[in-house]
Amino acid sequence: MTGFLLGVLSSILATVVLGALAWLRSARFHWWLLGLLSQYSPLGLRRVYRKQRSTEKDIKRDLAKARWVKVLAGRGNALTRDAFAPLWRGDLSVASVRILLPDPEGGPNSWLQRREGDLRQIDRGFAEGVLAEQVRVNTRYLSRVAEERSGIEVRSFDLPHLWRVVATDQVAYLTFYPRFSHGRNAPCLYARAPGLLYDMALRLFDSAWSGSAPPRL
Repeated sequence: MTGFLLGVLSSILATVVLGALAWLRSARFHWWLLGLLSQYSPLGLRRVYRKQRSTEKDIKRDLAKARWVKVLAGRGNALTRDAFAPLWRGDLSVASVRILLPDPEGGPNSWLQRREGDLRQIDRGFAEGVLAEQVRVNTRYLSRVAEERSGIEVRSFDLPHLWRVVATDQVAYLTFYPRFSHGRNAPCLYARAPGLLYDMALRLFDSAWSGSAPPRL
Protein backbone atom coordinates (compact mmCIF):
# COMPACT_ATOMS: atom_id res chain seq x y z
CA MET A 1 0.00 0.00 0.00
CA THR A 2 2.81 2.41 0.90
CA GLY A 3 4.48 1.81 -2.45
CA PHE A 4 1.19 2.42 -4.24
CA LEU A 5 0.62 5.75 -2.41
CA LEU A 6 4.16 6.88 -3.11
CA GLY A 7 3.65 6.08 -6.76
CA VAL A 8 0.42 8.11 -6.91
CA LEU A 9 2.01 11.04 -5.09
CA SER A 10 5.05 11.03 -7.33
CA SER A 11 2.80 11.02 -10.40
CA ILE A 12 0.82 13.96 -9.05
CA LEU A 13 4.00 15.85 -8.21
CA ALA A 14 5.42 15.24 -11.67
CA THR A 15 2.20 16.51 -13.26
CA VAL A 16 2.26 19.67 -11.13
CA VAL A 17 5.92 20.34 -11.97
CA LEU A 18 5.35 19.84 -15.68
CA GLY A 19 2.30 22.09 -15.57
CA ALA A 20 4.23 24.81 -13.74
CA LEU A 21 7.09 24.65 -16.23
CA ALA A 22 4.68 24.89 -19.15
CA TRP A 23 3.02 27.94 -17.56
CA LEU A 24 6.38 29.63 -16.96
CA ARG A 25 7.19 29.19 -20.65
CA SER A 26 3.79 30.46 -21.81
CA ALA A 27 3.03 33.84 -23.30
CA ARG A 28 0.44 34.43 -20.56
CA PHE A 29 3.16 34.25 -17.90
CA HIS A 30 5.35 36.67 -19.84
CA TRP A 31 2.52 39.23 -20.02
CA TRP A 32 1.73 38.74 -16.32
CA LEU A 33 5.40 39.22 -15.36
CA LEU A 34 5.68 42.35 -17.53
CA GLY A 35 2.64 43.88 -15.85
CA LEU A 36 3.96 43.01 -12.38
CA LEU A 37 7.41 44.51 -12.92
CA SER A 38 6.09 47.64 -14.62
CA GLN A 39 4.18 48.61 -11.46
CA TYR A 40 7.51 49.65 -9.93
CA SER A 41 8.52 51.96 -12.80
CA PRO A 42 7.76 55.71 -13.13
CA LEU A 43 5.64 54.99 -16.21
CA GLY A 44 2.54 54.36 -14.13
CA LEU A 45 1.83 51.15 -16.05
CA ARG A 46 -0.19 48.77 -13.90
CA ARG A 47 -1.27 46.04 -16.29
CA VAL A 48 -0.79 44.78 -19.83
CA TYR A 49 -3.66 43.09 -21.63
CA ARG A 50 -2.62 40.71 -24.37
CA LYS A 51 -5.59 41.83 -26.46
CA GLN A 52 -7.61 45.03 -26.33
CA ARG A 53 -10.90 43.13 -26.57
CA SER A 54 -10.30 41.63 -23.11
CA THR A 55 -10.46 45.06 -21.41
CA GLU A 56 -14.22 45.68 -21.57
CA LYS A 57 -15.11 44.31 -18.15
CA ASP A 58 -12.44 46.46 -16.47
CA ILE A 59 -13.36 49.52 -18.53
CA LYS A 60 -16.95 49.20 -17.34
CA ARG A 61 -15.70 49.09 -13.73
CA ASP A 62 -13.53 52.21 -14.16
CA LEU A 63 -16.27 54.16 -15.94
CA ALA A 64 -18.48 53.65 -12.90
CA LYS A 65 -15.90 55.55 -10.79
CA ALA A 66 -15.14 58.34 -13.28
CA ARG A 67 -15.86 62.06 -13.05
CA TRP A 68 -15.09 62.55 -16.75
CA VAL A 69 -14.38 60.31 -19.72
CA LYS A 70 -12.38 60.79 -22.92
CA VAL A 71 -12.36 58.27 -25.76
CA LEU A 72 -10.49 58.30 -29.06
CA ALA A 73 -11.44 55.26 -31.11
CA GLY A 74 -10.49 53.94 -34.52
CA ARG A 75 -13.97 52.69 -35.37
CA GLY A 76 -16.20 52.98 -32.32
CA ASN A 77 -17.77 49.52 -32.24
CA ALA A 78 -16.88 49.02 -28.57
CA LEU A 79 -18.74 52.22 -27.68
CA THR A 80 -22.05 50.63 -28.62
CA ARG A 81 -21.55 47.54 -26.46
CA ASP A 82 -22.18 46.68 -22.84
CA ALA A 83 -19.14 48.35 -21.24
CA PHE A 84 -20.27 51.85 -22.26
CA ALA A 85 -24.03 51.33 -22.06
CA PRO A 86 -24.36 52.81 -18.52
CA LEU A 87 -22.93 56.10 -19.84
CA TRP A 88 -25.54 56.39 -22.57
CA ARG A 89 -28.40 55.40 -20.24
CA GLY A 90 -27.40 58.09 -17.75
CA ASP A 91 -26.77 55.57 -14.97
CA LEU A 92 -23.39 57.08 -14.02
CA SER A 93 -22.51 60.37 -12.36
CA VAL A 94 -20.12 61.52 -15.07
CA ALA A 95 -19.91 65.27 -15.64
CA SER A 96 -18.31 65.20 -19.10
CA VAL A 97 -17.87 62.67 -21.91
CA ARG A 98 -15.81 63.51 -25.00
CA ILE A 99 -15.78 61.09 -27.93
CA LEU A 100 -13.48 61.27 -30.94
CA LEU A 101 -14.15 59.12 -34.03
CA PRO A 102 -12.54 59.23 -37.48
CA ASP A 103 -14.15 61.45 -40.10
CA PRO A 104 -16.03 59.03 -42.40
CA GLU A 105 -16.48 61.74 -45.05
CA GLY A 106 -12.77 62.39 -45.56
CA GLY A 107 -12.64 60.85 -49.02
CA PRO A 108 -10.13 58.59 -50.78
CA ASN A 109 -7.05 60.32 -49.37
CA SER A 110 -8.17 60.34 -45.74
CA TRP A 111 -6.40 58.44 -43.00
CA LEU A 112 -9.54 56.35 -42.54
CA GLN A 113 -9.26 55.10 -46.11
CA ARG A 114 -5.58 54.32 -45.59
CA ARG A 115 -6.44 52.30 -42.51
CA GLU A 116 -9.08 50.43 -44.49
CA GLY A 117 -6.46 49.57 -47.10
CA ASP A 118 -4.19 48.13 -44.40
CA LEU A 119 -7.01 46.05 -42.90
CA ARG A 120 -7.94 44.72 -46.32
CA GLN A 121 -4.57 42.97 -46.39
CA ILE A 122 -5.64 40.71 -43.52
CA ASP A 123 -9.44 40.82 -43.80
CA ARG A 124 -10.96 40.60 -47.29
CA GLY A 125 -14.33 41.67 -45.89
CA PHE A 126 -13.13 45.27 -45.90
CA ALA A 127 -14.27 46.25 -49.36
CA GLU A 128 -13.94 49.90 -50.27
CA GLY A 129 -16.10 52.07 -48.03
CA VAL A 130 -16.94 49.40 -45.44
CA LEU A 131 -14.87 50.91 -42.64
CA ALA A 132 -16.21 54.40 -43.32
CA GLU A 133 -19.78 53.09 -43.18
CA GLN A 134 -19.12 51.37 -39.84
CA VAL A 135 -17.72 54.62 -38.43
CA ARG A 136 -20.68 56.52 -39.88
CA VAL A 137 -23.19 54.24 -38.14
CA ASN A 138 -21.41 54.53 -34.78
CA THR A 139 -21.12 58.31 -35.14
CA ARG A 140 -24.86 58.58 -35.79
CA TYR A 141 -25.61 56.43 -32.76
CA LEU A 142 -23.42 58.47 -30.43
CA SER A 143 -24.57 61.80 -31.87
CA ARG A 144 -28.16 60.81 -31.11
CA VAL A 145 -27.15 59.96 -27.54
CA ALA A 146 -25.41 63.35 -27.24
CA GLU A 147 -28.61 65.09 -28.37
CA GLU A 148 -30.58 63.45 -25.59
CA ARG A 149 -28.06 63.70 -22.75
CA SER A 150 -26.12 66.74 -21.59
CA GLY A 151 -22.37 66.65 -21.08
CA ILE A 152 -21.67 64.33 -24.06
CA GLU A 153 -19.75 65.65 -27.08
CA VAL A 154 -18.95 63.77 -30.28
CA ARG A 155 -16.39 65.07 -32.77
CA SER A 156 -14.54 63.79 -35.84
CA PHE A 157 -10.81 63.74 -36.58
CA ASP A 158 -8.62 62.94 -39.57
CA LEU A 159 -5.35 61.62 -38.17
CA PRO A 160 -3.27 58.45 -38.61
CA HIS A 161 -4.90 55.40 -37.04
CA LEU A 162 -2.11 54.63 -34.62
CA TRP A 163 -3.79 54.35 -31.22
CA ARG A 164 -6.94 54.09 -29.13
CA VAL A 165 -7.41 55.96 -25.86
CA VAL A 166 -10.02 55.38 -23.16
CA ALA A 167 -9.28 57.72 -20.26
CA THR A 168 -10.92 58.91 -17.07
CA ASP A 169 -9.73 61.21 -14.31
CA GLN A 170 -8.07 58.17 -12.70
CA VAL A 171 -6.96 55.69 -15.38
CA ALA A 172 -6.16 55.31 -19.06
CA TYR A 173 -6.30 52.37 -21.47
CA LEU A 174 -3.85 52.92 -24.32
CA THR A 175 -3.62 50.71 -27.39
CA PHE A 176 -1.12 51.19 -30.21
CA TYR A 177 -2.48 49.68 -33.43
CA PRO A 178 -0.25 47.43 -35.56
CA ARG A 179 -0.51 48.31 -39.23
CA PHE A 180 -1.87 44.99 -40.49
CA SER A 181 -4.02 43.89 -37.57
CA HIS A 182 -7.39 44.65 -36.06
CA GLY A 183 -7.08 46.90 -33.03
CA ARG A 184 -9.07 44.48 -30.90
CA ASN A 185 -6.19 41.99 -31.19
CA ALA A 186 -3.46 44.47 -30.21
CA PRO A 187 -1.96 44.63 -26.69
CA CYS A 188 -3.46 47.28 -24.42
CA LEU A 189 -1.63 49.19 -21.68
CA TYR A 190 -3.44 50.08 -18.46
CA ALA A 191 -2.02 53.12 -16.65
CA ARG A 192 -3.10 54.96 -13.54
CA ALA A 193 -2.67 58.62 -12.64
CA PRO A 194 -0.21 60.05 -11.93
CA GLY A 195 2.29 58.61 -14.36
CA LEU A 196 4.04 59.16 -17.66
CA LEU A 197 1.84 56.81 -19.67
CA TYR A 198 -1.35 58.30 -18.24
CA ASP A 199 -0.15 61.80 -19.13
CA MET A 200 0.81 60.65 -22.63
CA ALA A 201 -2.66 59.15 -23.19
CA LEU A 202 -4.28 62.47 -22.26
CA ARG A 203 -1.89 64.42 -24.50
CA LEU A 204 -2.71 62.15 -27.44
CA PHE A 205 -6.41 62.70 -26.89
CA ASP A 206 -6.20 66.45 -26.26
CA SER A 207 -4.02 67.01 -29.32
CA ALA A 208 -6.54 65.21 -31.53
CA TRP A 209 -9.45 67.04 -29.88
CA SER A 210 -7.92 70.45 -30.58
CA GLY A 211 -7.97 69.74 -34.31
CA SER A 212 -11.33 67.98 -34.46
CA ALA A 213 -14.70 69.18 -35.77
CA PRO A 214 -18.40 68.33 -35.38
CA PRO A 215 -19.40 65.25 -37.41
CA ARG A 216 -20.49 65.89 -40.99
CA LEU A 217 -23.61 63.75 -41.00
